[in-house]
Amino acid sequence: MDAVSLQLILGRASGLRYGQLRSALESISSRPIDIFAVEALLGKRSDTLQSLGLGPAASAWLQAPDAATLAADRYWIARNRIQLLDAFDPRYPPLLTHVRDAPALLYVRGDIESLSLPQLAIVGSRAATLQARLTAMQFAAELSHHGLTITSGLALGIDAAGHEGALRAGGRTVAVLGSGLDRIYPAQHGLLAARIAARGAIISEFPRGTVPLRNHFPQRNRLMSGLSLGTLVVEAADKSGSLITAQFALDQGREVFAIPGSIHNPLTRGCHALIRSGAKLVESTRDIIEEIANSLPKQDDMSRNSSPKRVTRRLATLDKGHKILLDALGFDPTSVDALVERTGFPSESVASMLLILELQGTVGSEAGGRYVRLPDERPG
Repeated sequence: MDAVSLQLILGRASGLRYGQLRSALESISSRPIDIFAVEALLGKRSDTLQSLGLGPAASAWLQAPDAATLAADRYWIARNRIQLLDAFDPRYPPLLTHVRDAPALLYVRGDIESLSLPQLAIVGSRAATLQARLTAMQFAAELSHHGLTITSGLALGIDAAGHEGALRAGGRTVAVLGSGLDRIYPAQHGLLAARIAARGAIISEFPRGTVPLRNHFPQRNRLMSGLSLGTLVVEAADKSGSLITAQFALDQGREVFAIPGSIHNPLTRGCHALIRSGAKLVESTRDIIEEIANSLPKQDDMSRNSSPKRVTRRLATLDKGHKILLDALGFDPTSVDALVERTGFPSESVASMLLILELQGTVGSEAGGRYVRLPDERPG
């Protein structure tokens, strides 16, 4: 049996982990432990395989793999240029080999080598505020300049912003899915997924046809953190998948970073909880680089020591009324009615000034008719 057939069999062995697989092979095989050693497990009784430490679902599949399913999988990977990366391959991400429940096989679309480069996971709320999305993009862009590959989960909100920031900076990014590579989720990120594959990789431990079920996302999260030197949480509620990713990172001995926010924003409570628990409070990319500098490419030493890049708004060109409105707005999402109350300006004047500020790039609008002041400079 060839290597691809054995890899495809591994990919369909539900719940199979590399540690389990290696332990089982060491128990029964006298040959070197590699992908071809897997053949020794095929056809054995399910109870025998379970006695070797494999789960019931994986054991049942290894006892009698379905030839038609494997043929369809082989056709799919060939037609869609999907690469298979088993845990015996020297190109398997080195950081992931230290994760106790690392997957036995990864499906990869894009550049496999991207998975072995230094990575930082950026995660946060799907319903993120405009300011948080901009912050995630800015951090991703700046961290890309320091040689980091940005890893996230292709979700709405912070995930997408992190991927986008890396792409716009010409950097690399990796998307980890909670579904098969043929089921991009959410569907509206199909174009983003294609761009990521062209500048990095899209990966999954789930085979063709796997839909994005709720219980798949914690598995995806532990893969994101396992690939990365650290995890940055940009904005998260007190109960969110981002905190699950952060907990996986801690369990895996990786760094956890969190950006603080307004005490009035419920989407910052998760970040504040992480900081209280020992996560590093982040105000600039330097706070991250300081912690992981030894793992970055040497050629970026000068970049790490250079002055942060700034994009300052031309606030001096604003008249007194616009400056008063901007001060009243602050950095929390605020309604027009609240701004009228704070400034004493007529609602028509507030609406007109907000439009001017938005066109200038100083103010952004959010759902529900609220406005937020945008950051004056890049994180550095």
